[in-house]
Amino acid sequence: MTSGIKFTSTEMRYIALFESITGASVKDCIIDEEQGRVIFVVNEGQVGVAIGRGGRNIHTLERMTGKKHEIIEYSEDPAQFIKNALKPALVKEVRLTERSDGKKIAVVAVNPRDKGVAIGKNGKNAERLRFLAKRYFQIQNVSIT
Repeated sequence: MTSGIKFTSTEMRYIALFESITGASVKDCIIDEEQGRVIFVVNEGQVGVAIGRGGRNIHTLERMTGKKHEIIEYSEDPAQFIKNALKPALVKEVRLTERSDGKKIAVVAVNPRDKGVAIGKNGKNAERLRFLAKRYFQIQNVSIT
């Protein structure tokens, strides 16, 4: 699914730095200059290693780069990937539908208390989720309810 992703030299440097500090394998790296963050997608089961004890690895990376770092655990299952991308929000249900025109959409039901966390300030988490869902699973739109 990720075979068409090409990295820039800057993304390659971030990946090399991330992997050398955390010991986790990076599947993807997205630099979001607008939000001042770098998003890493790590292989399944490696999110704990990537974060480090008490968030030590993340703090080190953020100090070195001056950017916020977000880590998402990859999953081959689109519903599980969406849940992982929305953590720490509690996702109740993910419904994936293919419309008659062939476009895939996802409707994500979250705990009402976690809706703000899922959407994020100015919708940044929802935007990140839409971007990643399209990049990996060709899901055209994601609605959070």
